[in-house]
Amino acid sequence: MIELLKEHGGLTYGKTGSHFEPKTIPPPLTNKADWEINPLELDFTKAVIIGKGSFGEILKANWRGTPIAVKRILPSLSDDRLVIQDFKHEVNLLIKLRHPNIVQFLGAVTETKPLMLVTEFLRGGDLHQYLKEKGALAPATAVNFALDIARGMAYLHNEPNVVIHRDLKPRNILLVNSAANHLKVGDFGLSKIIKAQHANDVYKMTGETGSYRYMAPEVFKHRKYDKKVDIFSFAMILYEMLEGDPPFSNYEPYEAAKYVADGHRPPFRSKGFTNEFKELIELCWSGDIHLRPSFLEILKRLEKIKDYIAAHDHHWHLFSQ
Repeated sequence: MIELLKEHGGLTYGKTGSHFEPKTIPPPLTNKADWEINPLELDFTKAVIIGKGSFGEILKANWRGTPIAVKRILPSLSDDRLVIQDFKHEVNLLIKLRHPNIVQFLGAVTETKPLMLVTEFLRGGDLHQYLKEKGALAPATAVNFALDIARGMAYLHNEPNVVIHRDLKPRNILLVNSAANHLKVGDFGLSKIIKAQHANDVYKMTGETGSYRYMAPEVFKHRKYDKKVDIFSFAMILYEMLEGDPPFSNYEPYEAAKYVADGHRPPFRSKGFTNEFKELIELCWSGDIHLRPSFLEILKRLEKIKDYIAAHDHHWHLFSQ
């Protein structure tokens, strides 16, 4: 081919005959991380507070014309060593995560104050508010929601670098849009990344980490735990989707966690779900962590339940009337 091109006036450069620029232009280099955001580019003129916490607030704002969610650390805590450490931990974790069912990290402000973490803005709100408005979900909807959560969590639990969420609850499950046809797992402020040497490793981590109402017994009791704590929290979320109310809603969160740690589980009242769905919940919230299935196993079970519901759609429609 090269000889043919030469015959027609083509020119080659280099010993190998490959074409290249005689003087290559090096790419622009910067000391900044490519995800570092210039705070002047963040537009807060029409900002709306969409969440508050003990360390800061979450606002809907704009960045280069794109709606975003900004977690902004309170100015009074900008010099707190532990707050800064936790903030940087969350940024370093989010940089590594890429999945359709995980909230997308866009960048962060780490070189100036206030410190800010920027993620995509999801218009559908969170699962907590959705359940508060809708109550108990139809079986097909609940299973689709469960599948989205489980997909995101299966990605996080993938070995060897396992991410334990440690605060899985409806407020941290976000709906992409008002149609509620796609969910993403968010808020990794309490997440822990560990390098799993063996599938059944357990770790000494901080006890009573997360939200009491969805907390696994072993966390409440300050015992060693592993990624199965997320499976337990997932079961409590499934229960809430099934029943329309949070587990042990008549108890204060701490008392509910203590009651669960003593071996109690919330009762099933809904009749609109398959026994397989309830059996899955019971497995996931088992007091024996070895009986709790992995999220990959959960996904297989949920797919079968979804197929069953689709095949008996008319039957389930009668239940919901």
